Amino acid sequence: MTAAANGSARVLVIDDDLEAGAMIAAFLRRLHHEPEHVSSPLEALSRLGAEAYALVVTDVKMAGMDGIALCAKITEAHPDVPVIVLTGHGGLDTAVAALRAGAFDYLSKPVDGDMLSISVDRALAHRSLCHEVSRLRDAVGHAVPQRALVGSSRAMRDLLDFVGRIATTDATVLITGESGTGKELVARAIHGLGARRAGPFVAINCAAVPHELLESELFGHVRGAFTDARNARPGLFTEADGGTLFLDEIGEMPLDVQAKLLRALQERTVRPVGGNKEVPFDARIVTATNRDLAANVQRHTFREDLYSRIAVECVEVPTLRERSEDIAVLAQHFVERFAGRFGKKVLGLQPAALGRLAAYPWPGNVRELENSIERAVALTRYDHVTVDDLPDKVRAYEADPFVVASEELTELIPLAELEQRYARRVLALVGGNKSRAARVLGVDRRTLYRMLERDAGDPPNDAMRDSVPPPPTLRPPAGA
Repeated sequence: MTAAANGSARVLVIDDDLEAGAMIAAFLRRLHHEPEHVSSPLEALSRLGAEAYALVVTDVKMAGMDGIALCAKITEAHPDVPVIVLTGHGGLDTAVAALRAGAFDYLSKPVDGDMLSISVDRALAHRSLCHEVSRLRDAVGHAVPQRALVGSSRAMRDLLDFVGRIATTDATVLITGESGTGKELVARAIHGLGARRAGPFVAINCAAVPHELLESELFGHVRGAFTDARNARPGLFTEADGGTLFLDEIGEMPLDVQAKLLRALQERTVRPVGGNKEVPFDARIVTATNRDLAANVQRHTFREDLYSRIAVECVEVPTLRERSEDIAVLAQHFVERFAGRFGKKVLGLQPAALGRLAAYPWPGNVRELENSIERAVALTRYDHVTVDDLPDKVRAYEADPFVVASEELTELIPLAELEQRYARRVLALVGGNKSRAARVLGVDRRTLYRMLERDAGDPPNDAMRDSVPPPPTLRPPAGA
């Protein structure tokens, strides 16, 4: 058990300064937790592999392995265990490196007791929330058995965490992202994890409905409202009563319909076309677009007041390029789905085929990958998809060479950006394996993370410098 019924939790404290580690452990014990102190990062990894802990608190400067590298290993192997990093003389670079390595929080020494207590409480509450989200996802997984959010990359973990938090509210949500990233799946997840999951999920693509019919589709119409309106028809707002209404491609909605949508959201009623009575509705509204609605507001093609109304909570779905480590698991997921659909015994993909998938940039995102795997499974004559089964554009793709030679300064790119592009290319070629990519590049894993994630304008920082920290001086929380 990682946490007892009274709220105590097992916490692993890692510090090769025995006195400092003992003080941290004693303080956590005063907070009614169950700390265990180890002085070796390698021993900590061994303990985490064999036993269950709810939280890790680690120093940065330690012999054998620094706390940043240790944090990266822990968050990769045990993503459900939050890590709090402590350091003595670290600056902003150290803090950023810790957070990029997956740390939940970063505190400077000497550690303030109130701050540590708050950080521990927040970390444990976050872990509890993640477990509840996972439980709810399992409970409602039957709602979308064939079309669920798939992936374990950092980008997907962050997305699922945020979706889990907003799903429990009834706020209006705007989902943004490129075409093919899975915005409707996110909308379905929000519905499936929320209090309205027993109600209907009603979806409409605003771009696919002719302008003259969209108002009727949304709000309904009365008999005789227009030619061929022989019977009254309820709109999607009332059909979604008690559940969720998903308005996809809302950026394509005409301005006159936008005005009526705004009124419906404000009043929580709709007026059918040709009618003179308001009809109340009770549905959560989730919208999605691949457009930059803020820019459209500036161009006066989207109403600013409607934008404010629908963007109470905003979710950005990452592109497949931003979660390339998920390509293999997504491909396998699609292989299994289409093998079942086509009645074929296809078990997976050959390594060479996976390599081609990893190298391709996927401008169409997950939808393009799904279509490619469907074609490959349909065509293959073997129990594993081969390179020859892949679409021509995937099989023949070669990345553009890095050409920076130019006599025009405006055409040159910063060295950091060139380095970042090459690191991402290598990572794609090795199938997203960061350890292998680091070996190919001749750098350690921390340096690879910085190459991949820093902005092009950031100066290189190839060394983590952290002097030996003094023992912590802990002050008890106020009122203790």
